[in-house]
Amino acid sequence: MHLYLIRHAESQNNARPAYERVEDPSITAVGRMQADYLAQWMKSLPLDHLITSPFKRTLQTMQFVTNATKRSLQVWHDVFEQGGCFRGHGPNATEGGPGLGHKEIVSYFPDVDCVADATIDNDGWWVGKNRETEPEHQARARSVIGRIVDTFDGSNQTVVMIIHAQFERELLRQMLPDVDAPSLGFIKNCSITKLNRSGQAWQLDWFNSVTHLPAKLITGNEM
Repeated sequence: MHLYLIRHAESQNNARPAYERVEDPSITAVGRMQADYLAQWMKSLPLDHLITSPFKRTLQTMQFVTNATKRSLQVWHDVFEQGGCFRGHGPNATEGGPGLGHKEIVSYFPDVDCVADATIDNDGWWVGKNRETEPEHQARARSVIGRIVDTFDGSNQTVVMIIHAQFERELLRQMLPDVDAPSLGFIKNCSITKLNRSGQAWQLDWFNSVTHLPAKLITGNEM
């Protein structure tokens, strides 16, 4: 299995001070250009499976990819950013928002087959739950790794996931226990990390590549 972990394009929250952040931002004009460059790069990639988080910023990034490649996609309920869809900023911000519902999510992809997890209903994928805790975040990452292995292991397929910086870092921390994930540096918007699955182990091919982006479009300083 060849697994590509891609951070979403620049969101409005990435471009704002923390106190102005909202629970489910769209991508910016810069983000749209980043996503377009990403999509053009991915046209040359042999794609077997496209997977995305249910946040707007990942869906909008994936729109560029599906428009360029005409590939179907899956929306996995469990690959969202650390904390979930919560309101406010800082450690005391725990109130949850609803997130997009199933019909809204599927409507982003009218021209390709989009299969969203059955656990996402029309009331929203987060449905107002409180902010996810750190132990819950770690447990969810373990569950997603298990889901990836159960679904794709033993194949030579290429799997692309458009996800989030903190969740990507937690996946890497658990997949690569001998690597100090925080020391790898900032995860840039639309950056590409590639892993291969060999036997029972993950191997890191490259991390946080932005060679597909012009220098003026490289953004993202979240650890």
